[in-house]
Amino acid sequence: MAEKQHLYLVDGSAYIFRAYHRLPPLTNPEGTPVGAVYGYTTMLWKLADDLEKADGPTHLAVILDKSSKSFRNDIYPQYKANRPPPPEDLVPQFPLIRDATRAFSLPLIEEPDVEADDMIASYALAAQAEGFDVTIVSSDKDLMQLVGEENGARIDMLDTMKDARIYIPEVEEKFGVPPALVGDVLALMGDSVDNVPGIYGVGPKTASKLIADNGSLAAALDAAPGMKASKLKERLLEGREAAELSRVLVELRGDCPLPIALDEMKLAGIPPEPLAAFLQTHGFNSLLKRLEAGTGSPVRANNLNPAKADTKGEAHAPAGNVQPLPEMPAVDRSAYETVQTMERLEHWIARAHAAHSVAVDTETNSLDAISAELVGVSLALGPNDACYIPLAHGGSDMFAEKPQQIDRAAAIAALKPLLESDAVVKIGQNIKYDINVLARQGIAVGPVDDTMIMSFDLDAGRSQDGIGGGHGMDELSERHLGHTPLAFKDVCGTGKKAIPFGEVPLDKATQYAAEDADVTWRLHAHLARRMPDEGAVRIYQRVDRPLIPVVARMEREGIKVDRAELARLSETFAEAIAALETEIHAEAGAPFTIGSPKQLGDVLFDTLGYKGGKKGKSGQYSTDQSVLERLAGEGAPIANKVLEYRQLSKLKSTYTDALQDAINPETGRVHTSYSLVGAQTGRLSSTDPNLQNIPIRTEIGRQIRKAFVPEDGNVLLAADYSQIELRLAAHMADVPELKEAFANGEDIHSRTAKEMYGEVTRDTRAAAKTINFAILYGISRWGLATRLGIEPDEAQAKIDTYFQRFPGIQSYIHSTLESVRAKGYSETLFGRKTWFPRINAKNQMERQGSERAAINAPIQGTSADIIKRATVRMLPALQAEGLGNVRMLLQVHDELVFELPETDIEAASPVIERVMAEAALPAVELSVPLGIEIGTGASWDDAH
Repeated sequence: MAEKQHLYLVDGSAYIFRAYHRLPPLTNPEGTPVGAVYGYTTMLWKLADDLEKADGPTHLAVILDKSSKSFRNDIYPQYKANRPPPPEDLVPQFPLIRDATRAFSLPLIEEPDVEADDMIASYALAAQAEGFDVTIVSSDKDLMQLVGEENGARIDMLDTMKDARIYIPEVEEKFGVPPALVGDVLALMGDSVDNVPGIYGVGPKTASKLIADNGSLAAALDAAPGMKASKLKERLLEGREAAELSRVLVELRGDCPLPIALDEMKLAGIPPEPLAAFLQTHGFNSLLKRLEAGTGSPVRANNLNPAKADTKGEAHAPAGNVQPLPEMPAVDRSAYETVQTMERLEHWIARAHAAHSVAVDTETNSLDAISAELVGVSLALGPNDACYIPLAHGGSDMFAEKPQQIDRAAAIAALKPLLESDAVVKIGQNIKYDINVLARQGIAVGPVDDTMIMSFDLDAGRSQDGIGGGHGMDELSERHLGHTPLAFKDVCGTGKKAIPFGEVPLDKATQYAAEDADVTWRLHAHLARRMPDEGAVRIYQRVDRPLIPVVARMEREGIKVDRAELARLSETFAEAIAALETEIHAEAGAPFTIGSPKQLGDVLFDTLGYKGGKKGKSGQYSTDQSVLERLAGEGAPIANKVLEYRQLSKLKSTYTDALQDAINPETGRVHTSYSLVGAQTGRLSSTDPNLQNIPIRTEIGRQIRKAFVPEDGNVLLAADYSQIELRLAAHMADVPELKEAFANGEDIHSRTAKEMYGEVTRDTRAAAKTINFAILYGISRWGLATRLGIEPDEAQAKIDTYFQRFPGIQSYIHSTLESVRAKGYSETLFGRKTWFPRINAKNQMERQGSERAAINAPIQGTSADIIKRATVRMLPALQAEGLGNVRMLLQVHDELVFELPETDIEAASPVIERVMAEAALPAVELSVPLGIEIGTGASWDDAH
């Protein structure tokens, strides 16, 4: 029996927009934008590979839209009039996408004045008539009219985004009617994306019910006169003509001339030569390597690391905002819409799908995203084109009058496909917060752009001279847009008169919430224009943007703490603090308030007569840590006791007390909040509670870490980069002695001690360790003298000796400072910029402070970039090995903390080590290995 013929028709236009929004704005070696081309190529390749492995096609063709006009425009000139023009950087990619299709040696069909949907319908019906099975690779609802079977030949659809087949049951589930009646439903409900009018006020559910009850559009319209008086009856009677017009517009033409015969679509393998030439031309080196290696399809587009050639043109722009602000009207809060009906919500959702991007903001009753309740959602599609969707407004009293608003569950169900659509980028300001709020509603938001992080990647550090500043929305709005948004207190009040946002009247709530989305959209339009010219695309797309949903997930995971152990520690610390207080008062000769800097200063320098006290402008003595450490070094016992008193008091209030209060009652875990813009060098910072400042090497710090525990049956695993900054310094400064030591697995501090002192003892190794880190932080002779307990001249001699033994370090420091002085910023190996506007300051202290920070920033920043890349890659790597039960909980400086079943330790450890060791690749190839230390145990401390 002859093989069953199976034709696959690929809706190429849908692929293009998905690719455009999933990939960064890359350029090829000629400087032409190719981000969408790259994504399109990988998706087409993956489709071909998947189909080859499955019950694949015998015939395949890709169908694209040739022009924006069709016969429908002759019938109804407003057809598709609402569609925005394609983005500027996408337009030059259309011809290259056609080239990509031809490079696969696949038939490409596009006819002037014929829509792709009509061409797909014509080929599908023609092939079905000849006995072919047909699969349409698309999720377009209009094409669902074609689904069905005739004479044993079947037409179905394949939604590659969801990896789901669509046949008659799926169509009926979506529309409530069989495929033959889908056009009737579409005619009633209309389509704001294509500007098909439909009947105003008739949504999908009403349209489905009318067609299901009456059997056809004509029958439903004919039945309208006999209906009971209602708004729906009026709309059906008034809108009959619009519905009949709409039925013609949504009808697919199945009789278009076929420019290519079905036989010409027969698959006969993909010749490698044209594809290789195409990949080489556009610098798609990673795909070219896969083709040459014969390893099958590339990984999914959102996990790619495009070759270096793809980022050509990211030259460094001069300091400041080099891009003019896009022309936009002034903010007009009266233009915003309060969305209170499902019909209006569906209108906004359809427009967002058509725009392929939407700014999103959530309003809640709390700043804690893990416990906050959703009050409303705002959307923006352009300047002043924004809305607010209230979901939980009204007084807290159960008898309070509630304003009209959409049922929350219904609104969430409607928003979910939009917020999860791969074809629509969701723009937010600190969107990690919104991701976590919406995750509690069952919505996995993505893909995303974040204006806060875009600003950070452009302007980190610029605040010191007024060029840049913080990265909060209000500050960015004032700086870039010249607009001051409404403040939260302006709508909710302050103090005792403050009210929850859910009790704010809807007109005020809309002005505030929709403005946030509007401003975010405007900021994105501005910052996105700057990023390619100012060299921020690489770090944003390869490091920071992919990290957003991963960090959000870590925040949701949280970590368990032992409340009883924390309470015990608090009690122990309280006893120790009380004992120290008694001892300090005895040393002072009288009671005083130890926490008062003024009283402590008077005791130290007036009562006890210690020398070196300095008064500030306030007239009181300084008693900061450096002063107390100096006094302790000079033999003042009270100074040591005050230092210990301060440490215990801080640990008690910050950790053992605060962590108990921070336990989430729903999860029983502590959920820290990470900031991706909190540290100038790019490191994550942790707040509410801060889990990154627990002392690592002290016994007290270890006791606190013992309170961090896994759930029953699990263990904690800590994976730590070993001496990563020294390793990076060896690579970046090209120090042969240090590189050799790391390559041979030597103890680097012992190697330095040998080079510096000629012998390795406990004391020389300790001194070498201090010197290693101090010089990387640009320490002065006086600073090193203080740390080593030697005279400044001797400390300078140590620095000179170090540079003699390791001249590469001195060259690195000089070249780094030279570069920063010239350009105004330092740069990591991955392209992260940190600005130092005071590097050429006349004030010596300001200048030297900037110089010290500039020396270390490329090293510490590269370290931060590497662990971020490891964090992003970790869970996919674990899941690929069947280790889905491993949970990533924390990132603390150079360490990742996991919780996992004890039975998974053996399998998970090598995966975690490999991902961390290879995190720099392929973007950066280091000349030293990255060492990783892994430990496990029944507490965080035990895992070290």
